[in-house]
Amino acid sequence: NGFKCHCMSESHQRQLLLASENPQQFMDYFSEEFRNDFLELLRRRFGTKRVHNNIVYNEYISHREHIHMNATQWETLTDFTKWLGREGLCKVDETPKGWYIQYIDRDPETIRRQQEQERKKKQDLDDEEKTAKFIEQQVRRGLEGKELEQPVYTELNRENEEEKVTFNLNKGPSTSIAASSKTSSVLGTNALKMVEGAVKRKESAHSSGQSKEKKKKSALDEIMELEEEKKRTARRDYWLQPEIVVKIVTKKLGEKYHKKKAVVKEVIDKYTAVVKVIDSGDKLKLDQTHLETVIPAPGKKVMVLNGGYRGNEGILESINEKRFSATIIIDSGPLKGRRVEDIQYEDISKLA
Repeated sequence: NGFKCHCMSESHQRQLLLASENPQQFMDYFSEEFRNDFLELLRRRFGTKRVHNNIVYNEYISHREHIHMNATQWETLTDFTKWLGREGLCKVDETPKGWYIQYIDRDPETIRRQQEQERKKKQDLDDEEKTAKFIEQQVRRGLEGKELEQPVYTELNRENEEEKVTFNLNKGPSTSIAASSKTSSVLGTNALKMVEGAVKRKESAHSSGQSKEKKKKSALDEIMELEEEKKRTARRDYWLQPEIVVKIVTKKLGEKYHKKKAVVKEVIDKYTAVVKVIDSGDKLKLDQTHLETVIPAPGKKVMVLNGGYRGNEGILESINEKRFSATIIIDSGPLKGRRVEDIQYEDISKLA
């Protein structure tokens, strides 16, 4: 034991001598190790979520092999947090409760998926604008030519206040007006015009009402169809579902798991999944950006992960390789038996 302690003491002294000769080199090395391990823990454990820096650091130093802050170029955790923000490695912000950090994922696959999501959001907004314009056009078309004839009123003038005016309105298609022989010709003419105008307005209103009802029904049907189409194409930026088969696409876990298929066992906060690798049985916790859907052979069961049919199970009928889409038959829920065409690969996945 004495010899062993003596050898260890000499080894320690040699390390101190080497460190004293070039202290900056060792500090840079420790700082780089601390930064890499800290960011790797932040990315793997919290992803791109906003989290308090103390929570990450406490979890980091709980591992005995990790380098502590006092061996690096940063004196405090606040200095290190500010440095991460200046270097563009994380988004940082100060609150009354302390500093919060958010990892910025610069993985090319993640960036590609984010751009794809932005493109789909823009497409959905364009569809909403088209629907609004279509509704506006239908309303304008419905209003055109529907102006009813305004009634024209004339005064009833009588030359003698003691004379009576009588009207005889028959129920038949023609309307006759009987006036007193003593009624002036002006009174009879005005009254006849008023009654004839009323009949014409009634007939015009009846015929225009029928045509308007037809146009309204037609426009309503088209609007309902558009709303159903909009609902069918409604999308979310999360798609994970339990018991679906997915493929691991990230290379950060090494070649052991790259391109391996796994089954989603649990979904956490919509964007994170606990998966079980089919080959090895290993369990991993991965963000949805590190996974992609799996398309089975025709005749196999799939689950719809996005759009208006989200959550429904179906049978894969056929695949269109040129359009990267498929046709499925809904096999569950009130829509069972419905045939859905041109559904994108990323919106369905094989069921375990």
